Amino acid sequence: MADPGASVELQDGRLVFDGALLRPALASLWPRLAKSGAISAIDLTHVPRIDSAGIALLGWLADQHPQAAITGMPTGYEELRIAYRLDDHLRFER
Repeated sequence: MADPGASVELQDGRLVFDGALLRPALASLWPRLAKSGAISAIDLTHVPRIDSAGIALLGWLADQHPQAAITGMPTGYEELRIAYRLDDHLRFER
């Protein structure tokens, strides 16, 4: 089920997500994220849960902004990170 409240805002150089990062809710977020400038953090503290589509979006963001710290850990985040063999910065482990 889509979480209509899923959103992202740029606040003082931080991308702040709100709502579940699930596949149905992500299509509307990609265009806004593609236009974001330099960011210092990806804030997930208001994200209750995440699925594999959400991890893909965060992995893309982490690749685009390697200096950005990731804060917060929604339900499902750690399990998916491990399942896809991603390190703490959401890059594939070598």
